[in-house]
Amino acid sequence: MRNLLKHFGIGRKTSNVFFSYQGVSDPQWTPCRYDTISENAFQKNAIAFRAINLISRGIASIPMSVKNHHDKSENLELTNLLNRPNENQSRGMFFESLVNYLLISGNAFIYWGENGDLNCLRTDRIRVVPNASKTAVESYQYDVDTSTFILSRNDILHLKLFNPLNDWYGLGPLQVASRSIDQHNAISDHNLAVLQNGGRPSGCLMVKNGTENLSDEQREQLREDIKNAYAGSSNAGKMMVLEGCFEWKEMGFSPKDLDFSGGKNISSREIALALGVPPSMVELCENSNFGSYKEARLHLWEDTILPIGELVRLELSNWFSKKIGTPVEIVFNLDAIHALTSKREILWQKISDANFLTTNEKREILGFPPLNESDVKKNK
Repeated sequence: MRNLLKHFGIGRKTSNVFFSYQGVSDPQWTPCRYDTISENAFQKNAIAFRAINLISRGIASIPMSVKNHHDKSENLELTNLLNRPNENQSRGMFFESLVNYLLISGNAFIYWGENGDLNCLRTDRIRVVPNASKTAVESYQYDVDTSTFILSRNDILHLKLFNPLNDWYGLGPLQVASRSIDQHNAISDHNLAVLQNGGRPSGCLMVKNGTENLSDEQREQLREDIKNAYAGSSNAGKMMVLEGCFEWKEMGFSPKDLDFSGGKNISSREIALALGVPPSMVELCENSNFGSYKEARLHLWEDTILPIGELVRLELSNWFSKKIGTPVEIVFNLDAIHALTSKREILWQKISDANFLTTNEKREILGFPPLNESDVKKNK
């Protein structure tokens, strides 16, 4: 440091000199574009990634089949198509991709190809082409690299969530939670930067009264030398040696002063809230136990997974019916969902205790076929 001072030629009297100052500016929010939301929210934020996958994998795990509307018989061709939508994806992978696209962007596009396969198209590559009167969809434009394809609206199923300001595209939960995600990511970035800087907040190096001003080149050289000597986790714990005319003044707030832990928890809860996931399901409740987790899992299924699954089921059923010209319906096997076991057991017990119902009436409520009279007498 002494040689450094000689190099700068400090000797004349002047006022204090500040080398570093950091003020508060307007926040820079992530633009609500598909690429930025996908990168900053889904790929870089653990809370959003966990919450979205809980929903998409839940829907993908539901056993389903397709039944003809008129006689309730199973349509084996469409059931097999759902179980193997294309040669690269099983039903689980297909529906996980579908719901992920829907939650990230508010839109999901399914393409029924010429060979009868179903494929999820990337939502940032497809554009809605309205008709001349701007009242309906004319077709869809799909762009891949430098190639452009025009797809018939009959071959595309566009699933979208409600958007109050756009007639053609939906609004995704991640777009609503984008500011909380930015806040959560900024806190994580700050904590990492503090760790990489030896766990110290930023500050400024002051030249006391009685010394001369430094030139811009000298300031930059001094800043670079201090950075090389003391910054970084490898230099953590090193003592800073200053001459008599220099003084170090801490300018930043400590993580405790900024309450980063509390702020991060609030942002995490807001992200989970926007996606409809209970906080304990993304490990935000420190005192959660198995009982509360079980209850939260039930609420997740009833309040979020099943409603989104119902939206997908109804839209696919209507689309299939139009494509084949015969009314069909996709049916979920909810009895196979372990999270709903407790509710199902309560329902079964209530029906079993209902003495005013006959055996066949109870079976009809539970979705079982009726028994003939001889079987009813045996059960009694």
